[in-house]
Amino acid sequence: MAHVGPSGSIPPRKKDVPTVAQSSTETDWVSRFADEVIAESERRAPGKPVVVASGLSPSGPIHLGNLREVMTPHLVADEIRRRGHEVRHLISWDDYDRYRKVPNGIEGIDESWAEHIGKPLTSVPAPAGSPHPNWAEHFKAAMVESLAELGVEYDPISQTEQYTAGTYREQILHAMKHRGDIDAILDQYRTKKTPKKQSQKPLDEAELEAEEGSGAASEDDGSGGSSGYFPYKPYCGQCEKDLTTVTSYDDDTTELAYACTNCGFSETVKLSEFNRGKLVWKVDWPMRWAYEGVIFEPSGVDHSSPGSSFVVGGQIVREIFDGVQPIGPMYAFVGISGMAKMSSSRGGVPTAADALKIMEAPLLRWLYARRRPNQSFKIAFDQEIQRLYDEWDKLEAKVADGSVLPADAAAHTRAARTAAGELPRTPRPLPYRTLASVMDITAGHDEQTLRILTELDPENPVASLDEVRPRLDRAENWITSQVPADQRTIVREEPDTELLGSLDDEGRESLRRLLEGLDSHWSLDGLTTLVYGVPKVMAGLDADAKPTPELKLAQRAFFALLYKLLVSRETGPRLPTLLLAVGADRVRKLLGA
Repeated sequence: MAHVGPSGSIPPRKKDVPTVAQSSTETDWVSRFADEVIAESERRAPGKPVVVASGLSPSGPIHLGNLREVMTPHLVADEIRRRGHEVRHLISWDDYDRYRKVPNGIEGIDESWAEHIGKPLTSVPAPAGSPHPNWAEHFKAAMVESLAELGVEYDPISQTEQYTAGTYREQILHAMKHRGDIDAILDQYRTKKTPKKQSQKPLDEAELEAEEGSGAASEDDGSGGSSGYFPYKPYCGQCEKDLTTVTSYDDDTTELAYACTNCGFSETVKLSEFNRGKLVWKVDWPMRWAYEGVIFEPSGVDHSSPGSSFVVGGQIVREIFDGVQPIGPMYAFVGISGMAKMSSSRGGVPTAADALKIMEAPLLRWLYARRRPNQSFKIAFDQEIQRLYDEWDKLEAKVADGSVLPADAAAHTRAARTAAGELPRTPRPLPYRTLASVMDITAGHDEQTLRILTELDPENPVASLDEVRPRLDRAENWITSQVPADQRTIVREEPDTELLGSLDDEGRESLRRLLEGLDSHWSLDGLTTLVYGVPKVMAGLDADAKPTPELKLAQRAFFALLYKLLVSRETGPRLPTLLLAVGADRVRKLLGA
């Protein structure tokens, strides 16, 4: 079932949604990939739905780098839908992967969770206090909700359900039968030799390396053939961990014997009836390509090196599973302002849910849509978010007046709507930096906030806070969660009499001129003209004179004086917004009127 919201419902699709390709250029990477994917799908599987895929591991917080794994095929799939083709976007939840280590910094867990290392993620308890039944479901939940808000339509696949239901039984038996061929392929990429006496590694190192981005193939077991290598890893029937070694396997009877190096348990099972285990990663991934008929799937740049899962998988899917490797780009890393490359093995990495608390869904979609997959970019959680919103608002204005470039128009369209329809948007999108300043000063007080927003443009006043939501709520969340307490704005209660008393004649005159003009300039645009104009008039110039370097210095000195008198600092929110927020009567009091 396709999912867009937590309930799984999909908004009715508009039949007249135009394809973005109609307005794109060579720089529109989505349209180019859509062309290739449609052509490839018609060649491989004519008459069938186009299949694109993503894979996510709920081993910890699913961060904004992982989101690129979803957004890249989503944007391509959405363009294909706009063109009238049936398309399935599969998201495989790799929830049957082993629990590797206890992540740092995640609330509700401690080192006692180390006892679960080696179990499937769906067999590990959720962090303390979580309403979810297990570790995997706990970390999936936030991503599912975020994908719904982002308008991502997809078909979810739980690998726990697939493996434990025996869905891949035929493929597993086939891989075991051809284990010698798989071993020979892996041997082409192995870089480190192990003693010949070792029959099988106790851990699936290929899977570990794929997750860590190593690019090296699994170590050679030294057996030189199928007698020692097995591409299947059972989970122990007693301790549930994958610290097991397959000791024998019979192709005819499918009898498989294994022993657990953790608890000592051993048993012999019929693999044709056994559903408690999985193929090792470098075999599992290509198996799924063939099983699902995947046409398009991107992968991280860490998969581009020789011996990586994607490179090895291409050979295995072709030679073992008689399939074809998906087409798809290698995508670059996504960074966060002030943070290094993200890793979901660490706690505290920003997730899509974190980003959606401080930015609207179209803006977050735009960040992924406007950059080609091989281009890295950063997502701002600091002051840079204000500039990003300014860029977005300028783009919206260009779209509205028809001056936008075709490629920018395409990125905007992909951000603002999907083939299913428009994403929710703020009815009256006031500048994010203005809203953030207001929420900073008012500490979220609704009545005060509405008063200030009403006075921004007296000729077209904001009548209700609903007009500026959800952007207003995102700005408030940014102020309260991302701006340090020592950078918050606190308006003085009483005048700074010492500073006022120390002013020279020029300083007192500049304040007098400002106070004199408050009533006639009491709007955002009016106060902007006033605070920039006072230093010009003091210099004997017209209020609309162009600034000179000397005038800019005088303006900065005047602004610093106002900030010190109003908030006891030399900087703060934009002065026109600050003045509106403080209110005319209080401004007069603090400026010594």
